Amino acid sequence: MTNVKLPRRQVLHLGAGALGAGALALPALSRIAQAQIYPARPVRMVVAFAPGGQTDTIARVFAQQLSERLGKQFFVENVVGGGGAIGIGRTVQAARDGYTVLVIDTSFVLIPHLQAKVSFDPFKDFDPVSLAVTTTQVLTVTPSLPVQTVRDLVALVRANPGKYSYATPGIGTPGHMTAELFRVSLGLDLVNVPFTGAGPAIASTIGGHTPIAFGSPASTIPQVNEGKLRALGVATRARLPALPAVPTMAEAGFADIEGDFWVGLFVPAGTGGDIVALLNREIDSIVAQRAVQERLAALGFEPAGIRLADSAAKLASDDAKWSKVIRAAGLRAE
Repeated sequence: MTNVKLPRRQVLHLGAGALGAGALALPALSRIAQAQIYPARPVRMVVAFAPGGQTDTIARVFAQQLSERLGKQFFVENVVGGGGAIGIGRTVQAARDGYTVLVIDTSFVLIPHLQAKVSFDPFKDFDPVSLAVTTTQVLTVTPSLPVQTVRDLVALVRANPGKYSYATPGIGTPGHMTAELFRVSLGLDLVNVPFTGAGPAIASTIGGHTPIAFGSPASTIPQVNEGKLRALGVATRARLPALPAVPTMAEAGFADIEGDFWVGLFVPAGTGGDIVALLNREIDSIVAQRAVQERLAALGFEPAGIRLADSAAKLASDDAKWSKVIRAAGLRAE
């Protein structure tokens, strides 16, 4: 078991004249004493989306591993709504003591571009712990849709403008961003139907209510393997080992449709550096395990390989890339 041991304060023998100042210092000394060993109690991992999606899946992998490695329970709490904004806003109000950790995907940096008023600044109000893993998006359709390839789908939508809708896990999520890149790049007339998470979005596509969806591998691979969804393409440069028969969007003839996203962990800004360093080391060790990597690969993830020192640059790069898509599509959350 690994713990952070913060330095003890040296005990001073105070004279009578210093008693007033000493009394004022007691609350601070008490907080330091409580924080000497971390974690000393259960840690809440806030997921800003509904259960069943890529962020929730990864959070539960890490929660189990961290609980085993650090000897205290790490538990997932789904705080749903606002395309992730409610969960993020809830986390920024938490105490800066390491006992509330946000698990979020790339939409973290996009929400401020989509919503007129948000209660957080992703660059100022949070400290990154780890941009732990990366994944992509899979273009899927309900099996009853009469298409077998991406070209078939594009032809069908162009022949029926405004008729077809696509499901997304929420405004600004990776599934939504990739779908908008697809729609805008090809000039397609498609209707977006946002849900409160990947689980409900994929369920709607399986049922044929919203016959098209870009979904994470974590939420689509099981459904594709069971024949509940048909996968047409993956929005990354290489085929997914878990879906070897499904071509990349480039192989399908649409090289500009590329959607690579991360899932990471953050804490409110000002959380102790020792705590951040401990959690970062533990996450790095977890994703380095062969058994974990095999599990991640089966879900369409891989270790991101992004150093903590490079996290800010990666966040800025993603902010620039996807904000252009947001402007081109004229997106704004309701």
